[in-house]
Amino acid sequence: MSVELMAQKAKKAAIILSGISTERKNNALGLIAKKLNDNRESIVKANEEDLKRSQEENLPGPLLKRLKFDNKKLDEVLDGIKSLTSLEDPVGKTLMSTQLDEGLNLYRVSCPIGLIGIIFESRPDALVQISTLCLKSGNAVLLKGGREASNTNRILFETILSATKEAGLPENWINLLENRDEVSEMLKMDKYVDLIIPRGSNEFVRYIMDNSRIPVLGHADGICHCYVDEDADIKKALDIVIDSKTQYVAVCNALETLLVHERIAPAFLGLLKTELDKRNVEVRGCEKTRRIIECKEATEEDWKTEYLDYILSIKVVGSIDEAIEHINTYGSGHTDAIVSTNRSKIEKFLNYVDSGDVFANCSTRFSDGFRFGFGAEVGISTNKIHARGPVGLDGLVTYKYKVIGDGHIVADYAEKRRTFTHKPLNKPFQL
Repeated sequence: MSVELMAQKAKKAAIILSGISTERKNNALGLIAKKLNDNRESIVKANEEDLKRSQEENLPGPLLKRLKFDNKKLDEVLDGIKSLTSLEDPVGKTLMSTQLDEGLNLYRVSCPIGLIGIIFESRPDALVQISTLCLKSGNAVLLKGGREASNTNRILFETILSATKEAGLPENWINLLENRDEVSEMLKMDKYVDLIIPRGSNEFVRYIMDNSRIPVLGHADGICHCYVDEDADIKKALDIVIDSKTQYVAVCNALETLLVHERIAPAFLGLLKTELDKRNVEVRGCEKTRRIIECKEATEEDWKTEYLDYILSIKVVGSIDEAIEHINTYGSGHTDAIVSTNRSKIEKFLNYVDSGDVFANCSTRFSDGFRFGFGAEVGISTNKIHARGPVGLDGLVTYKYKVIGDGHIVADYAEKRRTFTHKPLNKPFQL
């Protein structure tokens, strides 16, 4: 099937899916979870084949970590589906209701976006998260995973498709693209595809943004910061920094640059270096950092780099203002955190750091749709329009205006026979 025909069929399926009840969508999610669990052995075996091939092809370590889809990953995916099923349906919510005049009412009501094209690298769990989020939000989807995960993606796709067929969903609501030429074709399908969500490297996302007229939602980099203030609790700061950097290094919400106030740096950095050494983390520091601990010299390029590896750049700063300035200069608008006991400084940091996620006294790794209670996420957006931060169900719907009248015509208002009331109704949409 050509990509254009696939997109045409998916667009029609999206229209049908937009009107399917919450009960039917949740039933389909339950069947997906059951079939994934039943196919556990085959899924893990397919992933082992992908891992073996990718190791032979010398795929970089961070990508290999993201590629792994074992029983633990499958359990996490199933937990995500369970959480998603319990969430309120984002479709059909009344966001605003206004009486324009007696018998003439205006409603703003949430609805699916339509057909979404999602391109991701390495992580097979993303395929399940994305497709189930799209299902719950009433969107059809075109999926393209990385070649390195081809076997895993194929069996996951077939399992989900089988489950949703059984649940009575339109067959073409979910589609799998399997080569780069198909991606290039999809990027031209602005007649059918309503939104593109790319997940991958900076270069990859930039390519998507530069080669399509379709709106793109996503982030190019995950250059996340943590600022350890002079008023920080050192024990908490150590735990937060270590977790942010090493809990899972190959993800976009992992810590890449640490900023430390000069007054706490002598006491803090020595303890931190000991913990980082235990975990084989390479440190690259500014001149002030290297006066306190032994490490490599950080260059201007380090402040701009998303490592996705056991590397951490450190800069000693003289004030919270310098920390905020550094983050807003070099950060990617993804996730940034402060560790401090000073409430006014925390408030200043949260207000002035220009990022989708700003945290106080907790790990950057909490920047995640499942951890936020969104069920899962299709990605993290550094955009400021439509959706920002972890994009869950609410980021996959838009809205339409519904106006219900009783023979009303504009001429009556233009000729002053009637006047608008514009009175809030504060009630859900009704005919």
